[in-house]
Amino acid sequence: MTAFFNDLAMHFKSDFITDDRWLWLVRGLGSTLEITLFATLLGLVLGLGLALVKVTQYNGGKVGPLGFLADLYLTVIRGTPSVVQLLIIYFVVFASVDVPKILVAVIAFGINSGAYMAEIIRGGILGVDRGQMEAGRSLGLGYGLTMRTIVIPQATKNILPAMGNEFITLLKETAIAGYIAVQDLTKAGDMIRSRTYDAFLPLIVVAAIYLVIVMFLTSLLKRVETRLRRSDHR
Repeated sequence: MTAFFNDLAMHFKSDFITDDRWLWLVRGLGSTLEITLFATLLGLVLGLGLALVKVTQYNGGKVGPLGFLADLYLTVIRGTPSVVQLLIIYFVVFASVDVPKILVAVIAFGINSGAYMAEIIRGGILGVDRGQMEAGRSLGLGYGLTMRTIVIPQATKNILPAMGNEFITLLKETAIAGYIAVQDLTKAGDMIRSRTYDAFLPLIVVAAIYLVIVMFLTSLLKRVETRLRRSDHR
């Protein structure tokens, strides 16, 4: 047993202490969180726009070619792997342009998240009683103003938990950013492994970091859901 712990301590020193390799994990975690945050914001903007088009179409409104483009976007993005989308955007779309790899990752994951955000927001809006829209229109409010001031605020309570889950999912999906040489958390662990030829500790630590973050976000999400349920009963 003593030999086991001595060997573990030796590998720990080699993996994380030597050459300050633990800093690779810190910088990688920063990149992972940066990509996740900005990709979520981009996905939210795209998702909101797509959801409004789909809801307007559902309610019989005229959206012209936007309806077709929205359906095409949702079908393609939700029907293809995110890693393939990332590679296409990096090696095809930005092949001849010098763009920071983190920005490419944000765009790729943001576009991917937008398709799922759209369905979440669409479901939340359609979950609001149709009488709310009719009440706003009866007060003389236009469709857009009624949507912004009455329907969307009520739908927000319905979609917050699902959006939180999408954020958690996106956080884990960014682990493939290393395919385009982004030095995120997973890539940092792989870099340590390639230098020390020890796969166990670096990958276990990376997995543990993801697990702690996901557990924290899940706990936070449960608290939000509890508060929302309490507000519904008031």
